[in-house]
Amino acid sequence: MTVSTTAMTAWMQHRYGPASGIRRHERTMPEPRRGEVLLRIEATALNAGDVRIMLGDPLIVRPAFGLRGPRQPVRGMDVAGTVVALGDGVTDATVGDAVVAELPGGGGLAPFATAPVARCVPRPEAVPPQIAATLPIAGGTAWQALDLAGVTEGRRVLILGASGGVGTFAVQLAAIRGAEVHATSGEQRHPLLSGLGAARVLGRDTPVDELPHGEYDAVIQIAGGQSLRALQRLTRPGGTVVLVGGDGGRVLGPIPRMLRAAVLSIGSRHRIRPLAAVAKPDILANLLDLVAQGRLRPVIADEYAFEAAGEAMARIEAGHVAGKLVVHAEDSPTAS
Repeated sequence: MTVSTTAMTAWMQHRYGPASGIRRHERTMPEPRRGEVLLRIEATALNAGDVRIMLGDPLIVRPAFGLRGPRQPVRGMDVAGTVVALGDGVTDATVGDAVVAELPGGGGLAPFATAPVARCVPRPEAVPPQIAATLPIAGGTAWQALDLAGVTEGRRVLILGASGGVGTFAVQLAAIRGAEVHATSGEQRHPLLSGLGAARVLGRDTPVDELPHGEYDAVIQIAGGQSLRALQRLTRPGGTVVLVGGDGGRVLGPIPRMLRAAVLSIGSRHRIRPLAAVAKPDILANLLDLVAQGRLRPVIADEYAFEAAGEAMARIEAGHVAGKLVVHAEDSPTAS
């Protein structure tokens, strides 16, 4: 089956800026290049990374994504969809395959998008598209953070800022690994995190200096600007602090904080490790299996129709979303 060349309506931005600048525009349907597949999008989950690219923040990322505006004008990196066409050289995918993928730079807020076939993972029939789309970035980041921190059975881990997309996955995955999980969040989300497996939930504004020193094998910082030394003091000798959150200055973003972390880790038995999460299809496959088995439950705060995708982006930009936001696909153009 081939897809006819036609126009489609996508949510696009032509300059960096807030979500209010994203509009629906017609554009030509993309064609898969060598090593890519064309997907008919069924659901797209939004992430903080989509907002970073939307804003071009920090400025240091702009040479990679585009100087005046993003080279990929369509936001949305995490998608579930169906393969409708194959690019040259693609042998490990078939038209009709239901897959999940992390799109480089975006493209998901559209009826169709291209994806590297190497990033596409089969979606189990037991996992609906809107659930599957939540997994690649948020679930993958949580998994990699726990790996970097060495979180295994019997360890005690503190997750700072646990009620967002990454945090709700990190709490569950740490509990699945057999760790004792402590977490911080706003008070209204305490029942949610307890239900996901947190043994103890603390207030979002709890000063880390007031927590007992040396209580944790690992600290996962997703949100908050806590002192690096204070975070170190929370860990036992040989413990690890993993920095997931990317806050920082307008120009360099988290880079100065990452450099300070490297300096503080020299010769220390309390390591600080910044996380640079990357797309890992093998981890995504494991996450999909856990969801299919009923052991992992993605938290979806809200689902939006395609026509309301701009509202979803504005809500992600505003922050403080418990779990994930998902946008359902627009009715796709006719394929032939």
